[in-house]
Amino acid sequence: MKYYETLLEKGCFSRTELIEIVGTAGAANSVIYEYQTKGLVEKVKRDFFVVISLETKQPILSRYQIASNLFPDACITHHSAFEAYGYGNQVFYECFVATDKRFSDFEYDGVVYRRVERKQDLDVIQHGNMRITSIEQTVVDSIRDFEKIAGLEEVIRCMMLVPTLNEKKVLDCLARNNNGYLYQKCGYIFEEMRQDFHFTDDFFVECDRCISGANKYLQKDLQNTVFHERWKMYAPSSLKELIDKGVGDYDAIG
Repeated sequence: MKYYETLLEKGCFSRTELIEIVGTAGAANSVIYEYQTKGLVEKVKRDFFVVISLETKQPILSRYQIASNLFPDACITHHSAFEAYGYGNQVFYECFVATDKRFSDFEYDGVVYRRVERKQDLDVIQHGNMRITSIEQTVVDSIRDFEKIAGLEEVIRCMMLVPTLNEKKVLDCLARNNNGYLYQKCGYIFEEMRQDFHFTDDFFVECDRCISGANKYLQKDLQNTVFHERWKMYAPSSLKELIDKGVGDYDAIG
């Protein structure tokens, strides 16, 4: 128990960090073996461990705190960021981690940790004791990748729980992506949600200026679409009506 209080303050630790605390690799191996045997720590993945509470017998860190500490550059992103902010419409049994460090998906305590590419100039903030994409970055990333993560309906429902967004920060995120199709999607979606976020005309003028020149579909195999001339986008005539009906085409990945 000599090092338990020190490790408890950290919440989680790598084998390398433990060696720095105890002095040698041999001593670190002994501590890991002893503490795992006593149920004081659990292995999350190779050479990475989380501390277990003596009172609850559960990890003292949440899935989001664990994920943001997996690597020095790791941060919570996409739907997991919505959840961590308290804006998740559903709780997934997946945690999405943006990092340059490549790793294979792994499971710990019933949650699958999945790597997503860490884009350049990602807007990351410190939220409590975890690193997480800003809410504007989270929204833009989720709109960009909704066909891969969460699905359209779930993303929109999460956005509807967000109390406010800074339109300049949204435009900054879009500029860093430099993707005309993403401008089209965001222009259409935010115009449909204008009563929720009250974005100014300047936001839509900028999106309009930066859209791609090609006609696009909001989603592959989308049914019952109409063409929105301003955004050169085939999309539902009313996004809100689509969400309110709970159309099964947009089931979230749970």
